[in-house]
Amino acid sequence: MDVVVIGGGAAGMMAAITSAKESNHVILVEKTSSLGSKIKITGKGRCNLTFDGNSEDFKKNIVKNYKFMYSSFTRFSNVDVVQFFNDLGVKTKVERGGRVFPVSDDANEIVEALKKELVKNKVKVLYRTTVEDFILQDEKIIGVKLNNGETLNCDKCIITTGGKSYPSTGSTGDGYEYAKKLGHTIVDLKPGLVPLRSNDKICKELQGLSLRNVGLKLIDKENKIIYQDFGEMMFSHFGITGPMVLSASSKLNRVENVETDIANNKIMACIDLKPALDSDTLDKRVCRDFEKYANKEFKNSLDDLLPKKLIPVIMKLSKIEEDKKVNQINKEERKGLVHLLKELRVSISGFMPFDIAVITSGGIDVKDINPKTMESKKIKGVYFAGEILDVDAYTGGFNLQIAFSTAYAAGKDENIIEKKGEK
Repeated sequence: MDVVVIGGGAAGMMAAITSAKESNHVILVEKTSSLGSKIKITGKGRCNLTFDGNSEDFKKNIVKNYKFMYSSFTRFSNVDVVQFFNDLGVKTKVERGGRVFPVSDDANEIVEALKKELVKNKVKVLYRTTVEDFILQDEKIIGVKLNNGETLNCDKCIITTGGKSYPSTGSTGDGYEYAKKLGHTIVDLKPGLVPLRSNDKICKELQGLSLRNVGLKLIDKENKIIYQDFGEMMFSHFGITGPMVLSASSKLNRVENVETDIANNKIMACIDLKPALDSDTLDKRVCRDFEKYANKEFKNSLDDLLPKKLIPVIMKLSKIEEDKKVNQINKEERKGLVHLLKELRVSISGFMPFDIAVITSGGIDVKDINPKTMESKKIKGVYFAGEILDVDAYTGGFNLQIAFSTAYAAGKDENIIEKKGEK
């Protein structure tokens, strides 16, 4: 068959390789001058390929539409992804949190391995080329028109143009326009895995401070928990960021009417600075510190408990005078300090923009897509894979796994063979 793949990212290259291995003639159309631009910057340039875990781990880390992913993940799982790259000569390792990286810590190795496999399987790549229109006949695709005026005939077209995040890599949302043109519904697009804004002064005061082994909760106006996790975060001049915050953002942007709640200061981030200790145990710990520094001023009593940069902020929020002798701090003040350490609150004022978002939340409504094959239910022969779909996950290699699983399903030919047999 003649197959056209639009978009040369992770999903596009995997779909093209998979399809070419089915003995198809495959052409990969890429709008920029290089392949895998976004892969090169994932995992801070190290490329968190996938995760080390089972299907339950995958399920609990999918923000939306896990059921849609069940079939494709079962067919091409995280174990299969690791084996695929190992077979290409890429050695992998597992790090904290079950994150899988190449041993080289170099994302370029992943891109080069995929490019070599494209060459090996005789996939033709058209750089600096875009698709301008689709040629349809009887609700089936038979070709695509390119920006250079050329027409490519095809039996199958796989659209893997990515989302709107990191537009500098070429992900500018073209695929959504293609999908709309072909009759598909697009679920609202929002930045996913993105830092959160806050207007609170403490964020600027604490900018650059990284916190490890802390708890984070996002709560709504009714104190209902939207997201909860334990790990790393960081303060910035614009608000808060870090792995936990990025994952929290993807959960938050799926909340109904979230923009209104944010505008009304109804969304709060609650940071537990001492999650290993419950309130009573932490109170006893503070009592011990206060006994140790009984004759010192309050401002000199927290060095054993908190990072230096955090102390002035905590003192100010506790409303305990910084020059007050520790032995003069009463029980009510101490209890207030303990509560503050267990629930340091930061109001959320919005999301940072798409250009620094790791992924796009939203996309093509999966009701329009066959979950086993990734074929459109609207137009025969059209397939979608990767970030363009309304499926996204938390940090940890899960989003690349979505790309690889859906691309593999889209690249396989069993469904087309069955249709030809039926005819």
